[in-house]
Amino acid sequence: MSSNVVSVKKGVNIEVVSIIWMVIEAAVAIGSGIIAHSLSLVAFGADSIIELIAGGVLLWRLTIEAQGASLARVKKAEKTSSWVVGIALLLLAADIVVASIDKLLTHQGAEATYMGMGLAVASGIIMPYLSRAKKQIGSEIGSKALRADGSCSIVCAYMAWTVLGGVVLTALLGWWWIDSIAALGLVYFVVKEGWEAVQEARGKEETCGCCH
Repeated sequence: MSSNVVSVKKGVNIEVVSIIWMVIEAAVAIGSGIIAHSLSLVAFGADSIIELIAGGVLLWRLTIEAQGASLARVKKAEKTSSWVVGIALLLLAADIVVASIDKLLTHQGAEATYMGMGLAVASGIIMPYLSRAKKQIGSEIGSKALRADGSCSIVCAYMAWTVLGGVVLTALLGWWWIDSIAALGLVYFVVKEGWEAVQEARGKEETCGCCH
């Protein structure tokens, strides 16, 4: 078995682990966010769902490569997925902005939850590990998409620590407005990912379906 085939199979395994974690992350973030009325947690969970879609397409591609089949039929699916993911992210960013402004104007704060704090800490630790693994394997098999997915995992870690900061400050200082501000802080990451996904769909080779 060639080293490239072994590396591709490693890529498949790491994507499976990543997808499983994205499912857990999305469910816990959205669930705890709704309970705590935390916009930043819900936004974090929604982004996880979108990353889950992108990861699923990449897993499909790697699986086909691992089976020795042609990747030609996957390229069209990747392009379609990039359009879907990109537009969804941009719409998510717009929704975050509108909801954040509404919460600030009506003085609606979020409640701190141990579940939300635990999730943010776990994501902040797990995602950098997944990022390193994806980038290493992506370099081994010459996959720009897998390396880009590794960069996306780092963005997820940044978002996790941003959410955690908002939750902690709400719990310790009672700053009702910090959740909305933290949610607005995530807009940069969401728009960046969305725009680059659209660029990927338009055929810009230097971009990826998630982020750099």
